[in-house]
Amino acid sequence: MAEPVFRGLYALPPGIDFAHEFVAGFLDRMAGQPPEAMARVTIYANASRTLAELKCAFDLRGPLLLPRLLPVTNLEIPALMGQPTSAPLARRLQLSRLVARLLDARRDLAAGHSIAFLARSLADLMHEMQTEGLTPEALEAIDTGDHARHWQNALAFLRIAARFHLDGPPVDRAARQRLAAETLAQDWARGAGLPEGPVIVAGSTGSHGATGLFMEAVAALPEGAVVLPGFDFDQPAAVWDSLEKGAEDHPQSRFAPLVRTLGRPVRWTNTPPPVPDRNRLLSLALRPAPVTDQWIAEGPRLPDLLAPTEGLTLIEADQPGQEAEVIALLLRDAAEREARATLIAADGNLIRRVNAALDRWHLRPDESAGQPLSMTAHGLFLRQVAALFGQALTIDRLLILLKHPLTITGSTLVGTNDARRMARDLELELRRNGPAFPDGECLRAWAARGDQVRKIWAEWLADTLDRITPLARDRAPRPLPDRLRDLVSLAEALAAGPGGDPAASKLWHDTGSTGREKGGNLLRAAIDHLAEHAAEGPSLSPTEFCALLLDELRQHSVRIEGGAHHLIHIRGPREARIVGEGTVILSGLNEGGWPQPLAPDPWLSRQMRQAAGLPLPETLIGLAAHDFQQVMGVGQVVLTRARRDAEAETIPSRWLNRLTNLMNGLPERSGPQALAAMRARGNAWLVKAAALSRAPVTIRPAARPSPIPPVPAFRELPVTDVSLLIRDPYAVYAKRVLGLRPLPSLRPEPDASLRGQTLHAIVEALVASKPAPDTPHAVLKAQFLRLTAEILARDVPWPAARAFWAARMERIADRIVADELDRLSQGRPVVVENRGRVALGGMDFTLTARPDRIDLLHDGQVMIYDYKSGKPPTDKQIAAFDKQLILEAAMARRGGFDSLGPADVAGISYIQLGGEGETHPRDYSPQLEAENWEGFVRLVVAYLSGEIGFTSMRAPEQTSYAGDYDHLARYGEWSLADAPRSEKVGDHG
Repeated sequence: MAEPVFRGLYALPPGIDFAHEFVAGFLDRMAGQPPEAMARVTIYANASRTLAELKCAFDLRGPLLLPRLLPVTNLEIPALMGQPTSAPLARRLQLSRLVARLLDARRDLAAGHSIAFLARSLADLMHEMQTEGLTPEALEAIDTGDHARHWQNALAFLRIAARFHLDGPPVDRAARQRLAAETLAQDWARGAGLPEGPVIVAGSTGSHGATGLFMEAVAALPEGAVVLPGFDFDQPAAVWDSLEKGAEDHPQSRFAPLVRTLGRPVRWTNTPPPVPDRNRLLSLALRPAPVTDQWIAEGPRLPDLLAPTEGLTLIEADQPGQEAEVIALLLRDAAEREARATLIAADGNLIRRVNAALDRWHLRPDESAGQPLSMTAHGLFLRQVAALFGQALTIDRLLILLKHPLTITGSTLVGTNDARRMARDLELELRRNGPAFPDGECLRAWAARGDQVRKIWAEWLADTLDRITPLARDRAPRPLPDRLRDLVSLAEALAAGPGGDPAASKLWHDTGSTGREKGGNLLRAAIDHLAEHAAEGPSLSPTEFCALLLDELRQHSVRIEGGAHHLIHIRGPREARIVGEGTVILSGLNEGGWPQPLAPDPWLSRQMRQAAGLPLPETLIGLAAHDFQQVMGVGQVVLTRARRDAEAETIPSRWLNRLTNLMNGLPERSGPQALAAMRARGNAWLVKAAALSRAPVTIRPAARPSPIPPVPAFRELPVTDVSLLIRDPYAVYAKRVLGLRPLPSLRPEPDASLRGQTLHAIVEALVASKPAPDTPHAVLKAQFLRLTAEILARDVPWPAARAFWAARMERIADRIVADELDRLSQGRPVVVENRGRVALGGMDFTLTARPDRIDLLHDGQVMIYDYKSGKPPTDKQIAAFDKQLILEAAMARRGGFDSLGPADVAGISYIQLGGEGETHPRDYSPQLEAENWEGFVRLVVAYLSGEIGFTSMRAPEQTSYAGDYDHLARYGEWSLADAPRSEKVGDHG
């Protein structure tokens, strides 16, 4: 029998199931050959996913002797056999050393990037140069005379890095690939070392220089063939001839060099694409710009567009969340119909939204990308531990680790449930009582107040915090092996728990079947690999180490095995060429979504890349365009996009824009009607998704609450809450009647509240020192500044806040001291933060107060002061709602303060602990005091008797007012314009 002949360039059109159609054409050509002839054929595929699909297609044909199936990205020649290779990580870490030295000398070149990012981008550039067969001399051809200084400096460093990385024997995979391709092409061209059987390259676009060179060499073999995916047979020869430099963003641009060298390909099979006329439409729509003249000339020659676009659906959602909801509904519909559906998505955020929407139906799609190791429970745990280095330990960071499912999984002394319970108890303790930066000392004090299990757990945690403290203070660069060793040691200690064994913990083991639960084994391998080559890396600061760790973990993915639905799939754009039957959903069709924006190159500008002979950045756009064109030829295609994102209105993807513009411009071909039908089909799905998201019953919005509790609502009220009772009575109801208090922040900050408390403590300490009226100004000022430094050091653990607040007090020190001496000359402070109380006659109610300061004057009257770190209230504000000082005056007159007894009031004033440190007197008279007291009594009687309800936000000072209990009042379902609804609550008897 005659040997099979494969020679030249072949192709399959867009829309064809490439793997299965390739196998069909291959077996047709092998018909009549003996079984062993199949085994003599070598097939190189573009990716492992394509290889898997080819094997599946062969399996469907029954028992066969299979050809050799190899990846085209792993060529080998005898000269390379046994030659040493270098791990990509080791090479990247070596480049990191160069980058670190560069940044030490020229920090401005970093532009906010980390060493890990710059090293990876530099390694990618070196890989690209090796693939394209470029030597360091290519960089010498770049003229930087017209470029900015930044590019000149970057190029100077790049030339050094290229000499270091590219010179010498080929130890990198890219260099070996290029050398193998060049060697095979040269040998085969002169008839030496020809392969023993037919060779076929299938599914590759030749986007890399080495691959393209190998494809040309294979196509020229006596028994060699190259089969291109998604080749546009409808594109005229004139357009192919125009695909020179400058058309890199065209979907067929990567095929142009092969067409020029080898001629126009022939069809691998005679199977027509699912919708040939749609391929013609897409071919015209995606012509290289400018295309208007071709649209005008060739558009009228297209067939009527209603039939070719019948399988197209255009969904234009309002928001990305709505887009994800409708995509999930499409996938669910396919699963219910037992039909195949594939989502093609380039946006990871959209994929996560779709998975979340599918989860409510317990549907898990087969996702080819898997879960990034950095996002698994194991990866997140290690990242959180790494984040402890070089930063003070905050409450939230500590609790994230204590509540992590991997923490304390190797302990025999403390169970998991007990550990979680104590973590919750510790959270409440730290939120309420601090400190803001927990340490071993505070944990030991807390442990002493608990049971034996708490003592064991807290002592272990205190010892762990003692280990963390020096690591948190170490911010200088340290060798990478040392940092990695500290990370692993601390992570294993946290995972092991009290008296636990790290090997028995779940840190290095898979804990379940889902993506987040898997990853322990892979994490162990990744860390071991990093440790093996860590000596090649530079010394790193904690921040740079975290960036490096995140970068490495992102390179690994955890595949979810089992549990995925066999008919619904999520694929990346590069897998579009192997999508076969069923419905295909092309999602995120916005500029910046698909195609995604080109990442900025920190090393070479576009002009510099062109001068060096490197592919232009737009090549990536062209590859994405080819993926789009390939999958648009499938029978049933759904196009989705969101009109708006979180920030602004979006712009449709350039490919979708061209398609819709072309169709709108062809009324004689029913283009506008076809486009309207596409949108109508999409709108039908949007309506279904909206109906699914809509509650089955209408829920009326809550009314503005005004509850009336059983009388008396409360028996005691501090004077500081009177203004709240006037402005937002509901907040007083929640606070005093229901007994609700907001939890302090999980991460305390030096906010206005703490500032006020701290500055109050400073002036109170000054008054408590009982300075004499004749104390020299300089002496009292020195004492004031000393007290400021002591209290700030004691109460404010944030260095920046300490510095700002110390400067603030130093600025007003002269004025504060001068006014204090003046006040001391008129009287003496008698009440300083002492609590007082006055009972209202005939009522079971007490008004309490804790004044900042009340001075007894020489004439027997008292002066009431209040310290304000912010702006003091005006007389108008006091008349309207800020009743604190005027009511404290009324309490003093009624003997509410034991150290004073009944006393006449001379006035009220505010001492501002900011600005210029001035003292601000406010309007006061006994008549004004009496009026305010009577008004207060009427107000209290009205609420205590149940006459009126506690209306939410009855009279807020500003519309931007936000209270601690707005969510409880369901503010937002009602507005300030709505009338309150009074309602009795509780047991009124």
